[in-house]
Amino acid sequence: MKDAYYWITQLKNKQLSQQELIYDIEQKVKQLNPQLNALITFSSDEAIKSYNQCDNIEETLFLGLPVPLKLLGQNKQGWLDTSASRLFSNYYSPKNNYFVDKVESVGIIPLGQTNSPEFGFKNITDSMLHGVTHNPWQTDYSPGGSSGGAAAVVAAGIFPMAMASDGGGSIRIPASFCGLIGFKPSRGMMPVGPNGWRGWQGASINFGLTISMRDTHLLFHALKGVHPAAPYQPVISSHVPKKNLKIAYCHASPVNTHVSMEAKEALDKTVKQLEQLGHSVVEINYPIDGQQLIRSYYAMNGGETAAMFDNIERSINRSVTIDDMELMSWGIYQYGKKLPAASYVNALQTWDVATFQMERLFETYDVFLSPTTATTAPRIDEVLVSNEIKDRLRRSEEMNETTCAELIEEMFSKSLALTPYTQLANLTGQPAISLPVHVSHQGLPIGVQLMAARGNDELLLSLGKELESQCLFELPSYYS
Repeated sequence: MKDAYYWITQLKNKQLSQQELIYDIEQKVKQLNPQLNALITFSSDEAIKSYNQCDNIEETLFLGLPVPLKLLGQNKQGWLDTSASRLFSNYYSPKNNYFVDKVESVGIIPLGQTNSPEFGFKNITDSMLHGVTHNPWQTDYSPGGSSGGAAAVVAAGIFPMAMASDGGGSIRIPASFCGLIGFKPSRGMMPVGPNGWRGWQGASINFGLTISMRDTHLLFHALKGVHPAAPYQPVISSHVPKKNLKIAYCHASPVNTHVSMEAKEALDKTVKQLEQLGHSVVEINYPIDGQQLIRSYYAMNGGETAAMFDNIERSINRSVTIDDMELMSWGIYQYGKKLPAASYVNALQTWDVATFQMERLFETYDVFLSPTTATTAPRIDEVLVSNEIKDRLRRSEEMNETTCAELIEEMFSKSLALTPYTQLANLTGQPAISLPVHVSHQGLPIGVQLMAARGNDELLLSLGKELESQCLFELPSYYS
């Protein structure tokens, strides 16, 4: 399989030069990106220059493998840093963040930046600034979000791996919609800083999208690490992986929404395979109050957005207006401005309760299995926010906190129905992985999600490799 490990081996054995690999990628970009709109920036000359300036590149793990960064929260000095927002359409990052420093230190050469929705608020990728990204499986469909551009370039075979991030499912949702492996490590496992230390109070984390478990494992061990100043330090589990795991699973949506037949088929197929491998698999009710948890997530999002725009106003020396941003961003901002500090603190305490409940679950079970998404990818033209809700968002500045909160729930309701499972792991800080196990009758992929106790990342990687070895994965056609 032509995964990242394959290309690293080609480079190591001198069967291919780094310039030849970049040239091959460049041809794919020219051929495929006009249809996908997945890459926003791309410079082969800059990548070659970076490679030539690295004195010890042949001593690194990735040997100069070209990989794109996400155009949101992965800051590289001198590169465009728009957050997919018109406010920053001409802004360039003054410095690397520590995650990008770590990426470069292991021999990955950043090559291009992938599309995302404005500020990463959506589970699709359709910013007004950079446009709509299309799914390589069928271009009338979305690749998901917010790492939609990253998923699209990997699924199309342009890159075998792409950097991504996940604050509520933004790695795992595109993985499910594009037939990829999407791993969200435990809170504190990946480098953060020197700004944005808390990352949505620890809910958001950087990693990548891959197409093989060996790539996922390699990337995890290469990148894990944290600065001593980071507020969330990693929990390393002492759990020793065992052959016969006890696995809990649940079909039901945590917010009582519809679950498609495709999602159920993907889960049932995985359950059957796990049983054949000798694991004990037990069906349970969903272990968390999903409605309460998602409201706490929206409260955090509102508070963090209000703080973000407060800092933006200081930097641009003026107040932001509704014309500076998309309506979704405006609505979240207005909600956050009205949110009392007590409500914000209570939201975080809800996360703590959920974390305790899940850790108690993992005292009985090794893994919790669910669908990754409730459906396959939505169509590009599917209406997820009605005109009536958009009209109310325009008036949200006049609303009180309660009305704003209700509006935000309505605004996200259709999107949440598509992807109700992924937010849990972000709020509890536990690791989760989406595996590409099924393709629908319409020819669209859908994944299953496995979660484990915080710090037990290795267990998920091991179980993913075990399922991969049974030829359960349904990868994009380029890799099949």
